[in-house]
Amino acid sequence: MLTGKQKRFLRSEAHHLDPIFQVGKGGVSGTMLRQIEEALEARELIKVSILQNNEDDKHDVANQLAEGTYAELVQLIGHTVVLYKPSVNKKRIELPVSK
Repeated sequence: MLTGKQKRFLRSEAHHLDPIFQVGKGGVSGTMLRQIEEALEARELIKVSILQNNEDDKHDVANQLAEGTYAELVQLIGHTVVLYKPSVNKKRIELPVSK
């Protein structure tokens, strides 16, 4: 679980990122989850856009993405989901330690 301080840090790190995946009408699929997991391993922090034609609740989609990739849901702002998962091999992001 991330602390508030760590989530704030990750939100600031994600601010300049562009969404690299889109969830459309088909919803969340197994193939998409595998691709997102690979991207998280490479980048640790990504944004996913939920398109207007998606019929599911955006909170449900965000939770499906986080649970399906074993990632932390950092933020859901508008229709953009920010996910974080520490990389096994390419650790780049150092989270602040809470006191």
